[in-house]
Amino acid sequence: MASGNSEPRRSLTANAVKVLIAGGFGVGKTTMVGSVSEVPPLRTEEVITAASEGVDDLTGVEKKTTTTVALDFGRITINPELILYLFGTPGQDRFWFMWDELAEGALGAVVLADTRRLDSCFAAVDFFERRGLPFVVAVNCFDNAYRYGTEEVRQALDVSMDVPLLLCDARERDSTKQVLTVLMEHVLALSDLAAGLPQGR
Repeated sequence: MASGNSEPRRSLTANAVKVLIAGGFGVGKTTMVGSVSEVPPLRTEEVITAASEGVDDLTGVEKKTTTTVALDFGRITINPELILYLFGTPGQDRFWFMWDELAEGALGAVVLADTRRLDSCFAAVDFFERRGLPFVVAVNCFDNAYRYGTEEVRQALDVSMDVPLLLCDARERDSTKQVLTVLMEHVLALSDLAAGLPQGR
């Protein structure tokens, strides 16, 4: 007997996919997760204190008052068959020991970049390249920051042409959704390519 609820039921076979949002300190990872999550995001932010002086590099983000000390977590349903679980990594060097555990089981990653401090995302790019984990680079366009072209950023980061690179605004839901869509398309393209390779005997 049909119920009076006209809302479509979520597929019982929906695929849950783990995605990392990575990058340097203060680049906008917490903002990106929060902008798109359909549930209240889990955050592990603490107030920056004098104890971090000489430990965390605040160059370019001097007005930042909090920092992620473990992870950010959010969720977005792309369609009834695909749910993304978003894990934002901590950006400070002293918390990088957590990255290996966070990367376990991840299907892909977004490396968020800040053109004012491009060197802050080198470690993330290197991390995913060494592990062979598919990733895209999303340049977070901060207010009052010089807008570099995508190819200028690609050259500065020395990122392969095979890696999608796009501009975004981590504060905007639609912009973040576009970044995640590009990532999923990239992951699927690599999967199709791998499936077409001849298998060893």
